[in-house]
Amino acid sequence: MTETQTSQRFREFKMPDVGEGLTEAEILKWYVQPGDTVTDGQVVCEVETAKAAVELPIPYDGVVHELRFGEGVTVDVGQVIITVDVAPGTALPAAPAAAPEPVVADAPKGRTPVLVGYGVSEASTKRRPRKGNATAVPEQAQPAQQAAAALQAEMNGHSGAVTATAPAPAGARPLAKPPVRKLAKDLGIDLATITPTGPDGVVTREDVHAAVAAPQAQPVAEPAVVTSAPVAVDAGARETRTPIKGVRKAIATAMVNSAFTAPHVTEFVTFDVTRTMKLVEELKADKDMAGVRVNPLLLISKALLVAIKRNPDVNAAWDEANQEIVHKSYVNLGIAAATPRGLIVPNIKDAHAKTLPELAASLGELVTTAREGKTSPAAMQGGTVTITNVGVFGIDTGTPILNPGESAILAVGAIKLQPWVHKGKVKPRQVTTLALSFDHRLVDGELGSRVLADVAAILEQPKRLITWA
Repeated sequence: MTETQTSQRFREFKMPDVGEGLTEAEILKWYVQPGDTVTDGQVVCEVETAKAAVELPIPYDGVVHELRFGEGVTVDVGQVIITVDVAPGTALPAAPAAAPEPVVADAPKGRTPVLVGYGVSEASTKRRPRKGNATAVPEQAQPAQQAAAALQAEMNGHSGAVTATAPAPAGARPLAKPPVRKLAKDLGIDLATITPTGPDGVVTREDVHAAVAAPQAQPVAEPAVVTSAPVAVDAGARETRTPIKGVRKAIATAMVNSAFTAPHVTEFVTFDVTRTMKLVEELKADKDMAGVRVNPLLLISKALLVAIKRNPDVNAAWDEANQEIVHKSYVNLGIAAATPRGLIVPNIKDAHAKTLPELAASLGELVTTAREGKTSPAAMQGGTVTITNVGVFGIDTGTPILNPGESAILAVGAIKLQPWVHKGKVKPRQVTTLALSFDHRLVDGELGSRVLADVAAILEQPKRLITWA
């Protein structure tokens, strides 16, 4: 069999960009193992991106030849994660009697040659450090390297991915950038004795300083287990550490960018929603609403949509690059949802055009999909305004941070029976507090106040849903 035939026989499936502009994803679960038969379109693994968990189908028929990464490992988009033998049963060419020395070709511009392939390009040096290592070693690798890889694979299989790379083998040149090499030389530190923690086994400046702080011979450390759950250092530990990745990492980045980019203003209103709560009970018994879930959030969502219709300038976005305000004639209504993987904000596309039963059905589907962890990346893109319901946790109100790219977010507080002046007398009434945060670059105080006041007025007198819609 020729080299061309071999390359055509084994098809490589690379980590795709399952969302807009994503650069990496974590492999949550493999559904297949080497030797399993797969068909075109069959789901082979589940991955978690910064936006959602996604199942990946294989585009080939054949037999799984190799899984390049284990579960829990973060992989860059474009890296091969699985190979498939599309012509099983065909004899492979005989292996050479002795494996030749690895040949390193001229490195592409801007890349550093390493043992297998080439290092990352200069433009990608800020990516997240690996949480694990691939276990595959090419056939050209030396026996000692194969043994090391086998040991690494065994550790990965039993203990999860390791966070640091062992010191370079004797005689091998440790990987480090020139400034780090100079620092080590100035401090009298042998790079070969340092356990690297940088991407692809690169010794970092912090590694050198750590070696200076502990100059004695470093024993071989037990591999640290990396999981998605908090991991205590030992049984008596007073602290636990959880890797920042996936949805939590995306939330942190987005919230910091939003808080320090858009000038936030938050306004509050407390009012009587007794009539809205009565309407909720009436709608539950309405035959036109049969089969859909009716709750206060449904009417609050409808009230916000009506308020936006009356004040369309609030539904806009700030385009910093083009120095433009983008006015939107549609409303993609985001609903903040707490999930086991963290807070996500899927949105209902064209919510402004939906009838009340249609809006109720969309809300139910959105919540169910989010709880099951099946929200697609597309469902979390393109939102215009958002509702976050902190009242379900018994909280009166809050000061929500804008979802990036949006102009406003409405926080709904708990609905409680409270003494309230109604028709000149103090009576027990259903009362709640709303908080509206908005981007003050786009929304002046007057406009934000009108929107919040309209929502409150509709929920105080729900018949305005008819007269104002």
